[in-house]
Amino acid sequence: MKNPQRAEVTFIEFWRDYLCDHAQAGTRALHLFGTSLGVAALILGVVMLDPLIALLGVAIGYVFAWSGHLLIERNRPSMLARPAWSLVCDVRMWRLWLGGQLDTECARIQKG
Repeated sequence: MKNPQRAEVTFIEFWRDYLCDHAQAGTRALHLFGTSLGVAALILGVVMLDPLIALLGVAIGYVFAWSGHLLIERNRPSMLARPAWSLVCDVRMWRLWLGGQLDTECARIQKG
């Protein structure tokens, strides 16, 4: 990400940079697995009325997601710069993947 803490950055610019930070398929796979694990843990934690399940699941999900940045992309997770926007982008990328549209969106962003 060029300068994510710049005050005038727009969400659209952040989204473009976010996808570029997840350019490699391995990073996206780890991220999507981590996000799926986190969502499943949140649901299970609510159903079981056990916040520990939700917290541990989300934490383990982040371990998977961040490992892609550290081991594959070798970049900093976007969450460190703008946590709220990063969460929105996590959910957006996960939703696009579930709908089979993630590769199309990545190609669109790479074209410019």
